[in-house]
Amino acid sequence: MTGGPAGGRISPDDFRHVSLAETVSTNSECLARAREGDPGNLWITATRQTGGRGRRGRAWFSERGNLYASLLLIDPAPVEKLHSLPLAAAVAVHRAIRRVMPPGSPEVAIKWPNDILIDGRKTCGILLEGESLPDGRHALVIGCGINVATIPAEALYPVTSLRLAGATISPEELFAHLFVTMAETLATWNHGAGVASIIAEWRAAARGVGEAITVNLPDRSLSGRFVGIDQDGRLILDTGSGAPQAIAAGDVFFRMNEK
Repeated sequence: MTGGPAGGRISPDDFRHVSLAETVSTNSECLARAREGDPGNLWITATRQTGGRGRRGRAWFSERGNLYASLLLIDPAPVEKLHSLPLAAAVAVHRAIRRVMPPGSPEVAIKWPNDILIDGRKTCGILLEGESLPDGRHALVIGCGINVATIPAEALYPVTSLRLAGATISPEELFAHLFVTMAETLATWNHGAGVASIIAEWRAAARGVGEAITVNLPDRSLSGRFVGIDQDGRLILDTGSGAPQAIAAGDVFFRMNEK
């Protein structure tokens, strides 16, 4: 990500968009184009994915009616600043969804690290993937899968869609908002230099701070009180035994309403 002209402030005009009827995965399509030399700041959307994926290699429900969008960034920030990009992505998607919800609609919130909930139910997942390119550049992709009209029959968490929550909007209309809010948020993030502003907005939109949660890690589960996040975006969990623990990655379950 090189910013605007002559290194100026990032704006929507700095981004391109390619719309596909179908692809295996918009993330994979972005990475393939990066390997071919694409300069980045490229959105790929698809009406349908045949091999969409979520975190930890899980399959992602990808039938028609929802938004499948990935943004390719090239060298978006120094490596030590990239930890905050998932939070920025969540803030951008949260902004976009809030803008299309009708008055009186249920709460839109962020679940750590970057799921978007409507009325406590998951409506969006965000997957970031990166790859070092042969020419020395680093490609990073922000993939967003948003339930606009349809939901999977089975899911790890309770799920919903924008339509079920009262928003009568098409995937294309939602993407038009996301195109703008992502540019706005990346301008605030400013290659990682604006992390404090991003974390403040993330915290303001967060679900479950102060509540009892369970965090599933690859090798164990931990339960305790969700204290918040630190300046590196890690979840702080007070298990009641010893000092609070900082967790970099895991699946969060709110113990009152998720099983």
